[in-house]
Amino acid sequence: MTAEPAHVDEREQVLEWVVRHAARLGDAGVAPLRRITVSTAAIAVAVEWSPPAQTPPGLEVVEGGGEAGTLPAATAPPGSILVTAPMVGTFYRAQEPGAPPFVEVGDVVEPGQQVGIIEAMKLMNAVQAEQAGRVVEIVAADGSPVQYEEPLLALVPLEAG
Repeated sequence: MTAEPAHVDEREQVLEWVVRHAARLGDAGVAPLRRITVSTAAIAVAVEWSPPAQTPPGLEVVEGGGEAGTLPAATAPPGSILVTAPMVGTFYRAQEPGAPPFVEVGDVVEPGQQVGIIEAMKLMNAVQAEQAGRVVEIVAADGSPVQYEEPLLALVPLEAG
């Protein structure tokens, strides 16, 4: 009988740990767990929750020309366009520590303009505005972990004219 290489045992141990702790991951969300994806090689775990059945107290759904999302009810103007996280990772407002942020409240952004970065698995991914508008709120804090489709900032559409 031949022994398995040590790296196979390590991967199996990591997978067993993830499986044992999957229930905790499911309980950590505000909605039912939708999917857990485990990759090997560099080992990545992606967790996805279903949208909450009802909006948590103090938050309201913002309807507008863009995708719907949630923002604190007191600060989100009606008709806001949300720029949301395209992936799970860490959100950064600037190219590097100490550099000026890509955008500030009051700035006008154009479609395709970079408004932030999400670091995922040591890769820096540009976050771009899909629509033009004026930044009215930066929702996600610099350096904060974000989930897929979590609001990062809110824009008010520019008046045609």
